[in-house]
Amino acid sequence: MKKLLLYFFALSLCHTLNAQEYVFQTFKDSRVVNTHSVETLAKRRLDIRIGHRFGDMLGDNGGWPTFYGLENATDVMIGAEYGFSNNFTAGIYRAKGAGAMPQGQAGLRQLVNGVFKWRLLRQAKGKGSPLTLTVLGVASVSTSKRIEGNPDVLRSFPNFSHRMAFTGQLLIARKFSDGFSFQLSPGYTHRNLVPFEDENGVFSLGAAARVQLSKVFGLIADVTVPFSERRTADNGFYPAVGIGLEIDTGGHLFQVNFTNATGIMETDYIPYTTSNWLDGEFRLGFTISRVFNL
Repeated sequence: MKKLLLYFFALSLCHTLNAQEYVFQTFKDSRVVNTHSVETLAKRRLDIRIGHRFGDMLGDNGGWPTFYGLENATDVMIGAEYGFSNNFTAGIYRAKGAGAMPQGQAGLRQLVNGVFKWRLLRQAKGKGSPLTLTVLGVASVSTSKRIEGNPDVLRSFPNFSHRMAFTGQLLIARKFSDGFSFQLSPGYTHRNLVPFEDENGVFSLGAAARVQLSKVFGLIADVTVPFSERRTADNGFYPAVGIGLEIDTGGHLFQVNFTNATGIMETDYIPYTTSNWLDGEFRLGFTISRVFNL
């Protein structure tokens, strides 16, 4: 009798869990503008993704001579992500890399980037979780040629580990209605090699929002602020701010955006954003995403 009662209790519990109504598409894409969103791919889905950042639209390096930045490319990214389960996604990307120090020294270039996302909690209706919680990890390795003879140059790479940088973030989001979602992204970025007097570790806080304008169009925006004694406007560093328009074509998800961040990956734009919106140092960018069912 006890075994029978335990059986029905377990069956009832499983039915309750399976009947939980989750909230879908807190964000329509796995990215906002610069930041990752809480979204993970469904199991056995493959996302092929291409991202591009042009040069400054205005300012000293923009305007008509560069056709408002369209003749320059600060960063280009291509890669793929795969849904190993409904809650775990991993992928690999190649990016040109765009980071630069205010002194003119280049950051890490020719980056191979590994990305993983693990969704810990999912927002549900009723008595379920009020938030979606996802862990993000990014690891970048520079494959650029080593510059010898000058240990003060970032790309001197005394050891292989000096080619590497890492970012970890906790993505916390809520879909307040069918038309509005909001996310916070506290994180930490660590670079194994930095210029003299710089800091290896940088804490940051990001915020992102999405407004559904119609069935096809969505307005997206995000900002990521690094917290560091070195990363201030007086030292030539600025928060990465982006705004964009998301277009769902049914088969593709296309995004057009404007941002002052030159780099695309977190290990690049968080520590190395030196462009200022107020000086016209923002750029046009776009992202194309195509998801395949395998």
